[in-house]
Amino acid sequence: MRGPFVVDASVAVAWVHPAQATVVTKGMLQSVRRGGIVRVPALWPLEVANALLVLTRRGKLVESERQDALVWLQRLPVTIDHEMSGLAFARLSTLACEHTISVYDATYLELARRLNLPLGCKDGPLRSAARTCGVRVW
Repeated sequence: MRGPFVVDASVAVAWVHPAQATVVTKGMLQSVRRGGIVRVPALWPLEVANALLVLTRRGKLVESERQDALVWLQRLPVTIDHEMSGLAFARLSTLACEHTISVYDATYLELARRLNLPLGCKDGPLRSAARTCGVRVW
């Protein structure tokens, strides 16, 4: 798949932690390497940084791997969308309730829906919610 797409934090973690990778996340990374642009909500860097910290605390990454991953992720062609915080108490909360997903996951769904872009994620409930909303899933 070429062109821009939305990815959640689980995909970014899979890009830097081989044990989390799947055929699908590897395909997304290949798309990025071929010039694909990643679109993410503003919470994405926070979620990714936290997930890498948790993996380090659990002994799944060493500190140097975590640091290398953060540097590598900062260099990706990522466009951050800052509009979601204004939707948190209304649209995102409603979307989360309607589809039994977290408000965090609703930010990725709403961004993909608003921009009419495919959504890349590993989370089953989020993938299901995306399909229900007519959002293309990677």
